[in-house]
Order: sequence, then C-alpha cells, then structure tokens
Amino acid sequence: MDRRRFLAATAAGLTATAAGCVEAFESAAETTYGREPPLVDPRPERIYWPTHTEQMQMAGMATTSDGRRVSLMYTFPHRFWRVFRGDDGGYESRIFEVNADDAVHLMANVWDADTGVVLPVSSVDIAVTGGDDVDERETIYPMLSQRMGFHYGDNYHLDGDGGYTAAVTVGSVTADRFGDFENRLDAPETVEIDFEYSEAGRNDLDFTEYDQAGDEGAVEPMAMDGMPTGTARELGGTAMGEGTADDIRYRASLLSADRFGTDPYLAVTAATRYNEFVVPDMGLDVTLDDASGETVLADSLAPGLDPELGFHYGVSAPGVTGEESVTVEVTTPPQVARHEGYETAFFKTPTHTLS
Repeated sequence: MDRRRFLAATAAGLTATAAGCVEAFESAAETTYGREPPLVDPRPERIYWPTHTEQMQMAGMATTSDGRRVSLMYTFPHRFWRVFRGDDGGYESRIFEVNADDAVHLMANVWDADTGVVLPVSSVDIAVTGGDDVDERETIYPMLSQRMGFHYGDNYHLDGDGGYTAAVTVGSVTADRFGDFENRLDAPETVEIDFEYSEAGRNDLDFTEYDQAGDEGAVEPMAMDGMPTGTARELGGTAMGEGTADDIRYRASLLSADRFGTDPYLAVTAATRYNEFVVPDMGLDVTLDDASGETVLADSLAPGLDPELGFHYGVSAPGVTGEESVTVEVTTPPQVARHEGYETAFFKTPTHTLS
C-alpha cells in the first residue's frame, strides 16, 4: 500500500521541507489531525530536545504462544524520518509527513515476557480492521523515540469512532540467540488486540511543547506501566572499556559462559547518550590490540540477544584475555526510523577507542 509521501533532501533542503510542513499541518488540522509545530532551525547534528511530545493511549496487550509480549498504543499522527542511502554513497534521514487520511500514529512494543528483554531484531506487521469499513495492513517501521525508546510504529488511517481489531504479526528474531532464547523466537506469530477509538478521545491526549527545543539533551522516557523501554543492560564479565562518540555510548565486556561456546565472547552495547536506549540495526566493526600494539582480533560484530545481556553486538573472541584495547567503528549508521530529536544523530560517528 503506497500511501506514504516523503521528501528527501540535504540538511538545507530538509529545513525548507520543514517550512513547507508547517503550512501543510495547519491546513490539514481540520481533516488530518496533524498539530506539530515547525522544526527548529537549524537542527543540531546530534540528539536534541524535540519541539513537543504527545501522550499515548494504550489500546491493549497480548502474548504469543512462545512468550512474546505485545503492547499496542496510539497517539496523534506525526512526522518521522527514515534512513536512506544518498547518491554520494552516504546516508541521510528523509522526512515522512502526515497524510490526509492519517488518524493516529500506531505503536507496538515487543518484549520477552519472562526476562523483559525488548526485541529490536524482528519485523512487525499490523492489520487494522473495523470502524467504517477500515481494512489497512502495514509492515511498520522499527523506530527510536525519546519517550518510548525502541518500538515499531507508523501512521494509520482509522475511519470513525468505534471498535477496531489490530492483528499484530511478530516476525522471527534475526539475531544470534543465546541461552533460553536459542530455541525460541524463531517463528512468526500473530495476536489480535481489540480496542475502542474515538476522535474526541484522541484529541484530549496531552500535547506538550518545549521552550528548549533544539538544545542538547533529551526528554525523560514515559512511564510505561511495566513495559520495558529497551535500555542497555549491564554486561558483567571482564569490563574492557566504555566511551561515547556522536551520542552513542559504548560498553564492552569479555564473557565466558557455556551458552556462548568454548571461546570467550566479546559483547558490546551501543546505546543513546541520554536514557541509554539500545541502538539496533547498525554495522559495527571491532579491533582489539594488545599492549604491544599487535592486533589480536579484527572482525565485525553481529547483533545478539541474550536473556541476561539483552540486545547487544558480539563476536567469538578466541585468544582474547580482556587486557586488550577495544576500538569500535561504525560501518553502517543505525537504519532504524527516528522520531524528532534523533533524526540528525548517528550519521558521522567517528571510530572510537574505549577506555
């Protein structure tokens, strides 16, 4: 279903686009529910305070047969950004605007019910039926939000007040799995969530604007009523350093446990500088040098999912003792879609040696 319209541009072009969006939101306010203020100009190339945040309405929860917990929420439809490769070979974010028939921004959070580990290495498809003959299916985007952390979301069309059913299909996990995850989470499953929607109820959701929009920093995460926000976990093992580059905070550790195999296992978490949300879907290489400067390990890190470590990047590390220096290099910036405040960050991450 090709109902989305997007504008791709350089930073200057994106600023011009934002100016055009203001008029679109104002003129659409009577018909599309968009109410966002204009973007700050210029926007910093880092994590920054957004112009506003919106309250979210819980639609419902359900659990798959293999223990994946799914929550569904909605709020006002709003702009977001996706990551694309540009003509010059680099990467850029491109804005997706609110369409004339968008009624809500629909969000799904997916986590393991037993461990609370958020699952950012899957796909989520939502088919919404109900209302005045609505039948809309979308594969929604993995996203980062300052209120929710990692989740899946998209703008959706709803037609009229009344009852709706969301059939949420959670795909198989596409990451190395360890421990109790090893033989689980490998098949798509669908749950159905019924919810009531009214336009008046959506319009009553809180909408907060910020005077510090554009400043370095981030808003506090929302209270999630027991739902995890996908923050990076402590790694344990032998700590091998930490550091921050381009608002990504790294920590590395060497672990020895049967679930990782016979060799030591190097685990690295990558999280947002503020609130420490996991940053998935990025290419990450690692180099380990010993005290004499000799390279002991040079490899790509793979996404991993572990009941204790949660989401991380890792690699088998034979011969590594934990005394080596660790250097991380981003080979592909995070490909997740971004809510406002993240859309300009993580594109120029320098190679960084942890300490």
